[in-house]
Amino acid sequence: MTITESTPIAMLTVGQLREVLGVKADNKQQPEKVETGRRYVYGIAGIRTLFNVSHVTACKFKETIIREAVSQNGRVIVTDVEKAMELFAKHKEGKR
Repeated sequence: MTITESTPIAMLTVGQLREVLGVKADNKQQPEKVETGRRYVYGIAGIRTLFNVSHVTACKFKETIIREAVSQNGRVIVTDVEKAMELFAKHKEGKR
């Protein structure tokens, strides 16, 4: 079968489609990971896991120690991990 510009994609075999797209058969393409440089945790559960604390303690941390690293819109809580760890370290340092 000759592939022309009017050939429907549904009529192509996998091999023909790869040929048209220029993808090698042995080359498995995986999506590239985009590094944002930031890591986030979500909700009180994320804070609990990050600091390995109870629910009540995570709520206290959210309202006091790591307040600057937490953003909340309605019921959605997002915490910047790097910033939270910096704030926690500063808090811990100040206690000594």
